Amino acid sequence: MRHGDKIKNLSRTASHRKALLTNLAIELIRHKRIVTTLTKAKSLRTWIEPILTKSKNNTTHSRRIVFSYLQNKEAVKELFDVVAAKIAARPGGYTRVIKLGIRIGDNAEQAMIELVDFNETYVKGKGEAAAPAKKTRRAGGAKKKAATEEPATTAPTEEASSTAAAEEAPAE
Repeated sequence: MRHGDKIKNLSRTASHRKALLTNLAIELIRHKRIVTTLTKAKSLRTWIEPILTKSKNNTTHSRRIVFSYLQNKEAVKELFDVVAAKIAARPGGYTRVIKLGIRIGDNAEQAMIELVDFNETYVKGKGEAAAPAKKTRRAGGAKKKAATEEPATTAPTEEASSTAAAEEAPAE
């Protein structure tokens, strides 16, 4: 029975699984997206999200904690310099898993895991500040229309009355 067994073992020992996830995480940080099996991608997502959260706090302590997971200086440098700057405003959900179908050789389900902020297709404005969402309410249109028509109708009537008074004055 697997009561309470929440970790995906990936048919590997603990040390082999740790090495696998470390290597996948390094490649994800380096290339910003990788293609692997769906199960490995889902396991990697749960493993790397806390590391990405730690990278938002750029201190020596957090760098050492992340290095203890990754064991790669170049990946840690890339993570803290490039990736952390892009994910600073994001409160979580740094990765996206997209299913790609099955692999022909062994019928394994393939998936692409990517860092969300590095995909230019989905990023709004591509670096520009996103415009606030336009609010549309049908009920407010009649009020605005009435408000714009009211000053326009009052202004000509005032002018018409003053011009009429001016015309009558010289006639007397």
